Amino acid sequence: MVSDPQPAFVLIRPQMGENIGAAARAMWNFGLDRMRVIAPRDGWPNSRAVAMASGAGRLLDQAQLFDGTAAAIADCDFVYATTARPRGLTKPVFSPEAAMQDAHARIAAGGKVAVMFGPERAGMENDDIARANAIISVPVNPEFPSLNLAQCVLLLGYEWRRIVTEVTPMRVDALADWANQVEVEKLADHYQERLDQAGFFFPDHKAANMQMNLRNLWSRMPLTRADVQMLHGILRQMVRWKERG
Repeated sequence: MVSDPQPAFVLIRPQMGENIGAAARAMWNFGLDRMRVIAPRDGWPNSRAVAMASGAGRLLDQAQLFDGTAAAIADCDFVYATTARPRGLTKPVFSPEAAMQDAHARIAAGGKVAVMFGPERAGMENDDIARANAIISVPVNPEFPSLNLAQCVLLLGYEWRRIVTEVTPMRVDALADWANQVEVEKLADHYQERLDQAGFFFPDHKAANMQMNLRNLWSRMPLTRADVQMLHGILRQMVRWKERG
């Protein structure tokens, strides 16, 4: 299992084993394995949780079970409560991203941190929220603020992963067999020749500008050699089809 410092995710009175299993799977997707479960409605261990967890079953095997919220967070220095409605309690309110940044800084300084998630049906009760040091408020649709337990766990797990792992905003497969300039040039020549034969570059006084725009189009496109071959093939087939007609 993961040994890196990380927050504990605390599930308060979860109602369905399937949701616990889905939460475990969501945690393990993002490298989190510190699950604490408070008074699960359907008992513990739970076969439905194990079935839903799929490859994250080891996480459930090591999950800590507690009777109440106070005991589950007793060893923590800072605790966040996830809720769509802060309910008027005077506490710092973080976005998910800012909360995980704050948690990471606290853990890096040697602190122990927990994130609490409420029951599926009604969310976290004020008594639980009152025990937290801060609130994580997810910017959901105010007309439909309820998040599934596993969805909320997934969201916080993702934000944590973004902080501890370098995420590349955009990449292209480095193994792609890119077309070189000569291949793209030949493709451009092929299309220009066939389009010219078809009378596409009309009227004459606009032909040069149209041809330049077409060349510019090819140069902007990141083409692989397979792309070039396919585009050649498309044009050849269209010409054959027209000649048969």
